[in-house]
Amino acid sequence: MRRDGSPGAAALEAVCPVSRETYDRLAALVGLVVKWQKAENLVSPGTLDEIWSRHVADSAQLVRLFPQARTWLDLGSGGGFPGLVVAILISADGADGKVHLVESNVRKCAFLRTAARATGAPAEVHQGRIETVLASWAEPTDVITARALAPLDQLLGFTAHLIAPDRPAAFLKGVDYRAELDKASQTWALDLVIHDSLIGEGSVILEIHRAVRKAGARTSRP
Repeated sequence: MRRDGSPGAAALEAVCPVSRETYDRLAALVGLVVKWQKAENLVSPGTLDEIWSRHVADSAQLVRLFPQARTWLDLGSGGGFPGLVVAILISADGADGKVHLVESNVRKCAFLRTAARATGAPAEVHQGRIETVLASWAEPTDVITARALAPLDQLLGFTAHLIAPDRPAAFLKGVDYRAELDKASQTWALDLVIHDSLIGEGSVILEIHRAVRKAGARTSRP
């Protein structure tokens, strides 16, 4: 891996060591995010200076957690985190794989397509509301991901019909995840594994293998 000397690049190497070529592809993605950020709010402005650690390395830990997954479904893909990072990593050294990126914002879809072409990431962009796209979803899927998209109970409302023991969801959540779990548990019975984040102290990845709506419960809407 080619290091640029930044703490962010070191964070990526600690999570998921990559080749020089893969690092350069990730750097190209970072450059495009910075360029488009001026016109389109792809990431929180306060995190732009820490993009390698806060966004790239944070996304990369999903590949470390699911190293055998080849087909991914990423919801609310926005600035490409985690979807495009995952697509770049799973295609390293010419390996087969694909990431489906679901995004409702037309301009962000344009960014995702531009970035996928520029980085050679094996990604397909699906423009539309998540509930509409997923209602008829039939593509093979190994893992369902979302990051900074919606509260857990709403994410489960979108995805519960797709989650299965061999098709888990992996939702990246911040330090308030316990409150989200408490609220979601009022509506959903879950088979759940909680993984501590390797990047954000107090943050987690919620790995869900089953989500069943409890009798009489309703899911809140955005």
